[in-house]
Amino acid sequence: MRNINSFGFKCPNNKHISKNKFPYVSVGFLIFLTLVAFIAPLFINEPQNYMNLSRTYIPPNSKYIFGTDGMGRNILIRCIYGGRVSILVGLVCMIVSSAIGIIYGCVSGYYGKVLDKIMMRILDFFLILPAIVIVAFIQAFFEEKGLMEIILVISLTGWMRVARIVRGEVIKLKSSEFVVASKGLGGGFFHILRKHLLPNFMPTIIFICTLNVASAIVMESTLSFLGLGLPVEIPSWGSMLIDAQKDILSNKWWTSLFPGIMIIATVLSVNSIGEYVRKLNHKNFVSL
Repeated sequence: MRNINSFGFKCPNNKHISKNKFPYVSVGFLIFLTLVAFIAPLFINEPQNYMNLSRTYIPPNSKYIFGTDGMGRNILIRCIYGGRVSILVGLVCMIVSSAIGIIYGCVSGYYGKVLDKIMMRILDFFLILPAIVIVAFIQAFFEEKGLMEIILVISLTGWMRVARIVRGEVIKLKSSEFVVASKGLGGGFFHILRKHLLPNFMPTIIFICTLNVASAIVMESTLSFLGLGLPVEIPSWGSMLIDAQKDILSNKWWTSLFPGIMIIATVLSVNSIGEYVRKLNHKNFVSL
């Protein structure tokens, strides 16, 4: 069992870590995408929803790199603004869902068996339901579906996996000598969580958080594709795909290709970083 106190992590196998190649391509792509999504709009004169019926369905060329859609909108510009939405959704949902999951899992694992059983049965109930069903149910309580409402809805479905993993880690750690000693010295729940529990399972949580970013992006795209997502005036990669459904049969391939590529590339990049964190965590503790 790994008993690591609040002074830091033990890393006995540094020679193995070097063999775990850092995902330079994935990190570089995400940094580039973030910079473009948040900086490029400052230099774009054309509004994100500007329509010009004289330039409908123009294939990709030197002027319109990603082409235009059926309303004459520039697909490249819409992909840039859609990237801003997807990145915000992924990051904010990751922070909110991880915070909920960590607190829920710690309370469930730290306190007595009765509370743990009750909280785990509640968690199991939500886990057996498809996430899309939970999202659709929660959305019914919102009159408007703005960006913050979508983020809140997705966050309320992404904490469960974090909670289960944290609960298992807390159960293993709460009988450790340093946790028992801290309790004996009068340390409260949040003090023990911050000083002793979090440093031990944080590497695992970081891995789960990267997966939550990818899951949130996919969920937002799925909701938009099903017509349950953001309003039409807020472009996202998912809403661009639903707009392009009718264009596939008419061989207007570029209207769906580029937003689809952005979703796939972003999710794969995030998952690649998460896999690197998982391997790094495993090699750090493999001989403890």
